[in-house]
Amino acid sequence: MTAFGAPGRVDGVLLDVDDTLVDTRGAFATALAAVADAHLPDDVDRVAVLDHWRSDPGGHYARYTRGDTDHRTQRRLRADLLHRTFGGDPVTEASFGAWDDLFWGTFERSWRAFDDAAPLLVALRSAGLALGVVTNAATELQERKLAAAGLDLDVLVGVDTLGYGKPHPDVFVEGARLLGTEPARTAYVGDEPRVDARAAHDAGLLGVWLDRPGTRRDGEHDVDVAGMRGDGIVVVTGLADLPALFAG
Repeated sequence: MTAFGAPGRVDGVLLDVDDTLVDTRGAFATALAAVADAHLPDDVDRVAVLDHWRSDPGGHYARYTRGDTDHRTQRRLRADLLHRTFGGDPVTEASFGAWDDLFWGTFERSWRAFDDAAPLLVALRSAGLALGVVTNAATELQERKLAAAGLDLDVLVGVDTLGYGKPHPDVFVEGARLLGTEPARTAYVGDEPRVDARAAHDAGLLGVWLDRPGTRRDGEHDVDVAGMRGDGIVVVTGLADLPALFAG
């Protein structure tokens, strides 16, 4: 049981984009492989490189989502930290443009939807649920990403909408407002247990953690799944699990 009764009937579903609808992890892996080929030692551990980028150990992307820095600066600092960690040359203001052309160009060309994303949207729309996106990236970027992935969804809230992003509760409440649903009748689905599911739950929505096998970031491997479920957070391993929960 949750505050919703059965996790059952909601009026709307807000969705994360990266690693929820779009395989951003896979796109990052391709982009970082290109970076490793060009800039890092031949024997670098590419899995560790990907984990480093996704876990943001320097907190630079987290500062961006709080509105404390801009997108370009956070990416250059992350690139520099990546190089320093894995034996590459420093990424300076002078060298960052070429680095980013390689990284970002490869990243954009690699955007793909997960196989279960489009069928989920069809099922939820058929059930009459309102759908929208709340994301910790810029609205225009995520609109392009969704279009490239072949997914038709409105980005309601990006990190540029309020000037800050998740896990702040305002972000989820604003998403529900723009969707036209009450927070208590709205689900939020995302791949990060704390920034997405727990934060949405604490903001008064139904928090849903999409725990795809083998995709957790560093720092997420010890998440207390039973404790989250005990608090009323729904945990699923794929998007195909959701229509039965939301449209029943």
